[in-house]
Amino acid sequence: MTYWALLRFFLPLVLTQIALGTGSQFLNGGIARLPQATHTLAVFGLAWGITDFLLSPLAQVRQLGLVLAVDYPSLMRLQQFILFCSGGLMCVIGALAGSQVGDWILVNLHGVDRTMAQKVQIALWSFVPLPIFTGLNRLYSGLLIQSRRTDLVSLAMGLGMAFQIGAVAVLLQVEWIGQNPIFFPIIAVYLSEIVALVVVLIGYRRYVSAGLPRDASAFLRWGYIVGFFWPLALVMSIQGFSRPLVNLFVSRQHDGVSALAVLAVVYVLAHLPYGWLNELRSVPPAFSNEGSERKIRIFSLVCGLCSFASMALFFWTPIRDYILLNWVGIDSGLAEQCALPLIIFSFFPLAVCLRSYLNGVALVQHRTKALAPSAPARVGAIFIALLVFSTAGWSGAAMGIAALLCGFVVEL
Repeated sequence: MTYWALLRFFLPLVLTQIALGTGSQFLNGGIARLPQATHTLAVFGLAWGITDFLLSPLAQVRQLGLVLAVDYPSLMRLQQFILFCSGGLMCVIGALAGSQVGDWILVNLHGVDRTMAQKVQIALWSFVPLPIFTGLNRLYSGLLIQSRRTDLVSLAMGLGMAFQIGAVAVLLQVEWIGQNPIFFPIIAVYLSEIVALVVVLIGYRRYVSAGLPRDASAFLRWGYIVGFFWPLALVMSIQGFSRPLVNLFVSRQHDGVSALAVLAVVYVLAHLPYGWLNELRSVPPAFSNEGSERKIRIFSLVCGLCSFASMALFFWTPIRDYILLNWVGIDSGLAEQCALPLIIFSFFPLAVCLRSYLNGVALVQHRTKALAPSAPARVGAIFIALLVFSTAGWSGAAMGIAALLCGFVVEL
């Protein structure tokens, strides 16, 4: 195994993450060009936020395909497990869309009016089948990654985004969409997910299926699948509370409105140069049989340093102001407030590359339960840091990002 082999494996995953990070901007831009754009953005944003949170554990289904799908019987057992989990999530989404509990969550907890709540529930009804597409997509993507066909995973996601962007251009010309704008983003989301799933399944049938042993080397029990999967799902679910917790503290300060605006800018901007490091967790399982631990460690460290160097270049120099003022388009006062949070964000890659490598090692060793305490530790560290920093007189977005960094470090 060479470093070139690692780079060739990893680069398509990086490109996929960048594509996913930018593709959603086209969808938002399309919604903004529709009638009642603000209302539609709010309805879709609330419905998708709830759905995306419920679907977050399915992001870890890829690890099941990557590690546990070693033969055809185990793949079929994993597929049964995914369909069962997807069915449960479908029931939850359906309950939120058509029950008094969902109505209470939208009207009383989120504080939206009943007319808007009804439209959100219509959107939630349309998302009921989505867990099946998402779960199967992640499962077979993990199998392709295990076979080192990350190029096919990248192609699937890229084509999904391309069809979504194409749908944005076409649907804007449809009169019915103008009269029912909420269905515009729903159709685009489904088109992207279905296209990606079709490409992944074609890749599996052509390049992976024939090579899977038909006889099981060991019977994969449901209990073992659950024991492997629940810590990964727990980590993803709890980690979702990190940013809302930061936003809660920041919003209650005297400069809360401007600080929240800064956080909204720097979250998206800073995640682009380092978010792809999370894909490093797939490298150790894919190369676990080649005695390449040292090279994988060095490769992970180099990726982290490259990300850190790029963030230092973009956020520590005058390039930062050019990006904020010309690309993002915010005013000079808000851009000045973004400076320190972006500098603090520059140190995230060092923690993320190490965390991803350790997560990958845990997957190889099937020790996912060792990861379970990391998410509560992260949230607890963020909460304590926010208390300490606010007591010490810190305020604004810089305090929130510094607390977030503390959580990332403690999570290790």
